[in-house]
Amino acid sequence: MKAGTKFLIGAGVIVSAMTLLMAQGVKQFGQYSLKPSELAQRVERDPSLYETGLKMEAKVVPGTIKRDAATQTIEFKVSDGIKTIPVTYRGLAPDTFTDAMEIEVVVEGRLGRDGVFHATTLLAKCGSRYEAQYKEAEAQA
Repeated sequence: MKAGTKFLIGAGVIVSAMTLLMAQGVKQFGQYSLKPSELAQRVERDPSLYETGLKMEAKVVPGTIKRDAATQTIEFKVSDGIKTIPVTYRGLAPDTFTDAMEIEVVVEGRLGRDGVFHATTLLAKCGSRYEAQYKEAEAQA
């Protein structure tokens, strides 16, 4: 076999392996996040989505955060303005997860048949909070 043919076969194997690895990564981490109203509609159409791993993105309803320090459990409600879903999370919350207004969160977990989203991952997004602090610091300088 010629050296050029060996090179092409080797390159083909490498490109195929890289394509397979990229596809697996996208399949594993490329999960679409649903809004509460989208999740409710999909579960209504397909009840098999209960107890299935999902990602949901919404705003925390102000005044609904309840913490139990003994069990490290946090209960709160999220809403997209149309549908409100209660969430329970066990673990340490990020520092940006506070009782402030307009907290956006991304939760990963499973929607139980009881209507409660049982989160295994809690991420808090507070971009506006940091923008306001940056503008205040800029004004003082």
